[in-house]
Amino acid sequence: MNTHHPIAIIGGGLGGLTAARVLHVHGIEAVVFELEPSREARTQGGMLDIHEENGQKALHAADLHDGFLEIVHAGGQALRLLGRDGTVHVSQEDDGTGGRPEVDRGDLRDLLLDSLPVGTVRWGKKVTGVRALDGGRHEVTFADGSALTTDLLIGADGAWSRVRPLLSGAKPAYTGISFVETDLLEAESRHPRSAAVVGGGFFICLGDERGLLAHQETDGSLHVYAALRTDEDWLDTVDFSDLPTAKQAVLARFEGWDEALRGLIADADTMIPRRIHALPVGHRWDRVPGVTLLGDAAHLMSPFAGEGANLAMFDGAELALAIAAHPGDTEAALTAYEEALFPRSEASAADSAQSLDTMFSPQGLEKTTAFFTAGPSAS
Repeated sequence: MNTHHPIAIIGGGLGGLTAARVLHVHGIEAVVFELEPSREARTQGGMLDIHEENGQKALHAADLHDGFLEIVHAGGQALRLLGRDGTVHVSQEDDGTGGRPEVDRGDLRDLLLDSLPVGTVRWGKKVTGVRALDGGRHEVTFADGSALTTDLLIGADGAWSRVRPLLSGAKPAYTGISFVETDLLEAESRHPRSAAVVGGGFFICLGDERGLLAHQETDGSLHVYAALRTDEDWLDTVDFSDLPTAKQAVLARFEGWDEALRGLIADADTMIPRRIHALPVGHRWDRVPGVTLLGDAAHLMSPFAGEGANLAMFDGAELALAIAAHPGDTEAALTAYEEALFPRSEASAADSAQSLDTMFSPQGLEKTTAFFTAGPSAS
C-alpha cells in the first residue's frame, strides 16, 4: 500500500529523532522510518560527550535540555591518557564545570523517543528503493512491500544511506583504522583491575600507531575500543565468532604492552569488529528539490573529533528550524539549511581527519599529550 507523508525522515538515530522532535515543537508533523524492529531491538551502547556549541543547542531547540541534565553521567568528563607501558601522561578530573557532559547513548535516544507522539516512529522499515517523482516529490519502498510518497524526504540513515545517491555519488572510504569493540561486564566486581585502569571518565592509551579507548558505562560495564592502523581486510582474517581465538589475534597486535592494558582485551566478554569509514572532507551536493541529508548520511567522519552525534543532532535541529522559518517554501528552507551545513561539517570532518592522523602517527602519544596539556580542556 502506498501512503503519502508531507515529511518523511529515513532513519531513527539521534539526528532523525531530533529533527522530528523540533518539528513537533513547532507544530509540524513528520514520520520517522527506522530499520530496527523495535526500540528494544539492540543495546545502543557507548557514552557520548554532548557539546555546548552544537549537541546541547539542539536539545534546547527540542525543549529537552532539562531532561538531558537529568541523565548526565557524573564524573564522565574526566580524562586519562596513558602510554603503552601504563605511564599516565595526562590526568584531568571532572570538576563539573566542563562544557561536554557525558550521557549514555541509549538514555539520550530514549529521551528523544519519549518526547515524540505515539506513532511518529515506524519500526521495522528497511528501505529497498528510493526514486524521484515529479514536483520534488519522492517515493520510498520498503522490504515489507509497503511504500510511501513524500513532499520532503530527509535522509538520516547513516553511513550507508539509501537516500544519499539521490544527491551525491560519494561513497564512504576506509580511513585506515579498524576497531575491535569490547565490553567488560560488571567491571567493579568481575574486572576490578581493568576498572581501576580506565577510571570514571574517558580513557585513552596510545602507542605503535594503535590505541585503546574506553569509558565506564552507566550500567557498570567497561566499553573499550581497540584501534589499529591496519589493512582493510585484516578483520576478515579473524574469527570473531570464536571469542578466545579472536582475543589472541587482537592481543598479538598489542604485544609488549603493559599487562593491565592488555587485560582490556584479554578479559573482554564480547567482541565486535568495525572498520572506520569516512566521506570525503568537504562533501556537498547541488540543491535537489524535495530531498536533503543530515548526520552521517551527509558527512560521515571518523570519531576522533567527537562530533558525530553532536553534529547529527544539530543538523536535525537546524533543518527543522529552517523548515519552521519558511512555511510553505521547502526549497528556501533546504537552501538555508545546506548553506550552513556544508561549511560546518567540512570544518569538523577536517578536524576529525587531522585527529586520526595525529593519534595514530608514530608520535601519537607525544602529540596527543601536547594537545591536551597545551590546548583547551579535553573534558
